[in-house]
Amino acid sequence: MHLNSKLLFEKYAQPYFKNCENVLEIGPDDYPSSTYKKIINNNKIKWETLDIINNDKLTYKSSDNYHFPIKKNKFDIVLSGQVIEHVPKIWTWIKEVTRVCKIGGYVITIAPVSWTYHEAPVDCWRVYPEGMMALYEEAGLEMKFCKTESLEDTGKRRIIPGVSNSYIDKDSNLKRNLKDIIGWPTTFAFDTIAIGAKLP
Repeated sequence: MHLNSKLLFEKYAQPYFKNCENVLEIGPDDYPSSTYKKIINNNKIKWETLDIINNDKLTYKSSDNYHFPIKKNKFDIVLSGQVIEHVPKIWTWIKEVTRVCKIGGYVITIAPVSWTYHEAPVDCWRVYPEGMMALYEEAGLEMKFCKTESLEDTGKRRIIPGVSNSYIDKDSNLKRNLKDIIGWPTTFAFDTIAIGAKLP
């Protein structure tokens, strides 16, 4: 998981987990304890996972993106980070995500906007707030919050959207410092975070 996704989750999504009893995380970055689960750090929350890959540590395995082996209205929160860009038919996927969320529960998505093409196994979309609003509305979700933003270090003189600088230069502080001194443009990740409540 890249830095900006983590920072957006901490700033905007974390408060929604306060009275939460159960979560479904789609496409977790680690099994069985993802970065998001570690941030929430609440053992009282039942945290379940789903992906289309074959991993015995997942709670659920799905053979495709559009049919989850889960009953409807089950979870207080359905969360996905860095998943939606890898789903070809996102208008169908978001309806299935909403189906397993409880009425009054929340769907939270974090999706890259500035990252370069990265197959896993496909890479299809970059979605801005207006696009997320349309998807959420189509799925019967009331948008509570939606924003495209970078929370990575903004003290740099020349910032350009791109891959997270911490991801590219994670082993080279000297290289990063030299770029700052000469005023070399630094790339930072921009992502869209969307939080919607399931309507009756």
